[in-house]
Amino acid sequence: MQLYGSPLSCSLATRIALLEAGAPVNYVEVDPITKRTSDGADYREIHPLGLVPALRTDDGQLVTENAAVLQYVADRLPAAELAPRDGLERARLQQWLCFVGTELHKGLFAVLFDEKAPAEARSYAIAKAAARLDYLARHLEGREFLLDRFSVADAYLVTVLTWTIATPIDLKKWPSLAAYAQRLQARPSVAAALAVERRLYAEELARHGKPVPAFLRPREATAS
Repeated sequence: MQLYGSPLSCSLATRIALLEAGAPVNYVEVDPITKRTSDGADYREIHPLGLVPALRTDDGQLVTENAAVLQYVADRLPAAELAPRDGLERARLQQWLCFVGTELHKGLFAVLFDEKAPAEARSYAIAKAAARLDYLARHLEGREFLLDRFSVADAYLVTVLTWTIATPIDLKKWPSLAAYAQRLQARPSVAAALAVERRLYAEELARHGKPVPAFLRPREATAS
């Protein structure tokens, strides 16, 4: 398989899932500004919308859209048990993938990260998100994962919650969410994926002459 992704974007969720499954994959980095891949190709010739992730399957097919890619990986690697096979539990998985994708990823963070979004739009997105985060926090009270075990929905949710560090969203207002994020970020597959992608993101910023935010700097550098 070949995974096209950009550092610390939603494609991080697929990297986490593949690491969780111990699956071999060829990672191809896509620059989100130039839309060029790490090997110099125009990514828009691979996926016309220029969005990540995209997964090239072993037989050459291209799968796009995060929820679809994650479920394909889970089904392709069933031994890792990253998704229920069928029935109500599979519907629950899809429920949470849709929730994270629409209510948090697109409904909140896509607005906050859009440099062209007016301040009013950002304020509206934050205000609207409070009820969504309340709902999610209630669900995670006393739970380790979104479902009964770690799934691709958790890989997506921990990716999205990681983005709060660069936004006004403070997870301390939702203790169960803060605990969930901290717990999941310490999981070996998540920690390994974050370590790789933080480095790649810092390199991406350097390529474009942008400052490296404090959370990406070595601790000794941020302490001074």
